[in-house]
Amino acid sequence: MGRLSDLFAPETVAVVGATDREGAVGRAILENLRDEFAGEVIPINPNRDEVLGLECYRDVQAAPSIDLAVIVVPPTVVIDAIEDVAEAGTDDVVVITAGFSETGGEGAERERRLRELAAEYNLNVVGPNSLGVMSTANDMNATFGPEDAREGSISFMSQSGAFITAVLDWANEQGIGFRDVVSLGNKTVLDETDFVREWGDDPDTDVIIGYLEDVDDGQAFVRAAREVTDDTPIVLVKSGRTDAGAQAASSHTGAIAGSERAYEAGLEQAGVLRATSVQQLFDYARALSGLPEPETDGVAVVTNAGGPGVLTTDAVGDSSLRMADFDDETIDALAGAMPDEANVYNPIDAIGDADVERFGEALDIALEDPNVGSAVVVSAPTAVLEYDGLAEAVIEKREEHDKPVVTCLMGGARARAAEEVLREFGIPNYFDPSRAVAGLDALARHREISDRPIDEPAAFDVDRERARRILERARDRDDNRLGVESMELLEAYGIPTPDGEIVDDPDRAREVAASIEGDVVMKIVSPDITHKSDIGGVKVGVSEDDVYDAYEDLVARARNYQPDATILGVQVQEMLDLESSTETIVGMNRDPQFGPLLLFGLGGIFVEILEDTSVRVAPIGEGQAREMVDGIKAAPLLRGARGREPADVDGVVETIQRLSQLVTDFPSILELDVNPLVAGPDGVQAIDLRLTVDTDEL
Repeated sequence: MGRLSDLFAPETVAVVGATDREGAVGRAILENLRDEFAGEVIPINPNRDEVLGLECYRDVQAAPSIDLAVIVVPPTVVIDAIEDVAEAGTDDVVVITAGFSETGGEGAERERRLRELAAEYNLNVVGPNSLGVMSTANDMNATFGPEDAREGSISFMSQSGAFITAVLDWANEQGIGFRDVVSLGNKTVLDETDFVREWGDDPDTDVIIGYLEDVDDGQAFVRAAREVTDDTPIVLVKSGRTDAGAQAASSHTGAIAGSERAYEAGLEQAGVLRATSVQQLFDYARALSGLPEPETDGVAVVTNAGGPGVLTTDAVGDSSLRMADFDDETIDALAGAMPDEANVYNPIDAIGDADVERFGEALDIALEDPNVGSAVVVSAPTAVLEYDGLAEAVIEKREEHDKPVVTCLMGGARARAAEEVLREFGIPNYFDPSRAVAGLDALARHREISDRPIDEPAAFDVDRERARRILERARDRDDNRLGVESMELLEAYGIPTPDGEIVDDPDRAREVAASIEGDVVMKIVSPDITHKSDIGGVKVGVSEDDVYDAYEDLVARARNYQPDATILGVQVQEMLDLESSTETIVGMNRDPQFGPLLLFGLGGIFVEILEDTSVRVAPIGEGQAREMVDGIKAAPLLRGARGREPADVDGVVETIQRLSQLVTDFPSILELDVNPLVAGPDGVQAIDLRLTVDTDEL
């Protein structure tokens, strides 16, 4: 266990603000602890000698040694209470009291002071604005919730206390157990990353689940979760997926909503399985906490009902799994064991009069097949089938073959007893076949996550000082934006650019054009004109004789379009063969939670129209850069679809990595677009550049 192990295994718990007043939070927490906790419960209240039959102390200095302090005093005295606790030598604190950053300026100042105290005394603080914490290993319920958790191997964190109370009520009814439960509250000190690390080190936590409205430090979370998910699955519901949801989350606990695409990319890179509902969260968790991972993606379906069997097959088709192809030996064995009317191909339909013995034999034969990694047993209730006996048969075959099996024993009361027996042996039962398949899918996806190598970023030989000098030019701009006049920034990081120069008079334009072989491209250069082609600010295929006039025309067009625009000059650039090339975009936007969010996709004028892009959180290595290229719908264009000559995909992949290094090296870069990055058979070239710089970060 890690540094938070004492938080979940205290021998003494103090309730600072304990009371016997009906309806008070301090009373509810004290009652929950008094009734079940294996250790000593210490009420703290200067106005009581006894509370609910327990000796009460006027302050923590007068009390015995305290391992965990639960603070339930009014917000105006919380800071004093925490300081008293810290000076008494207690390291672990849970702040139940609300009235901090979620309430505005005064509360935010109170929260700032809490953070300072925690740093000064090296405190582990949960909250404030927390429901509390639970640990079933020592029967500790230090919350004001109405339900105790059942004992289990799932550790659960939530940014919403109300979500915990609702989930525990439902989970107790479903027979789902937990190890540790934490209401994160405002996450002033301890956040989701701390608990991911703690539970990743806990051998008794099989699965980590959570409800989050935001992630405080996306970079730290990705690093921590990626290490943990090698062994321990993490399943999260992340709210705020829509604009309206993000706004609601922001007002709920003062969370700053990051972009949804950043969360998608960050959680995927971290190896987190993201659920879209509470039901899906627990469908995944139940399978992950009790079953082995499948060795292959092939699924066998055994059923006594054709309709549900087809539904299960459809669900497999919608997942990352596939219906297993039985080998000839399996088909022959099934044909010998099943009635003539039965279907011996996958899905196996043992027909409506199937009893426990026939189900068990069909499952046994299917699991023996090397192409089968997992199985779903789907059964409708009949007069000849005892669910209790079927549950025992499933348990026996699952243990014998050591492959994951889930069940879908359809029906109501008659399935409940069998479901409880299955649960004791780690086999989840689902009413809906699609949910059963989702559980198996989660197992297979976690297997892939566990097998995925850590993709270490490359360290290219670059000129950081040259890049810094170029970025510092933004100090001289009113809006901190840089454009094609700063293409040297890309050159400093080894990203190829065409021959050319930005000039401020037509004679120099002609000289530059003369030094370039063939016709040239000319573009107006102005930080105030973003879409140059829309105003006729780009000329393609300009001969040396026409360069002078082209220069004058471009400047005139820009002046007519926007008289007050700052004109830096005209770019004279080598003309590339675009017929055999593909225009792509490589960019970055700095997300509030996850930092630099890299983007790759089809570029040029198509990026905003088609929106065919993939994203990752930087820094990334070669594997993830290649996944970005392969992840767009237009990837076949780069690889030579329809007889096209393939582009230099390796060059694109390297460019993405170099850009990843650039934006990681310089947090001052807020936004950056290379559009287009022209990818042809002979390499890649960055044609245009735009970026925004935070000069305070330079």
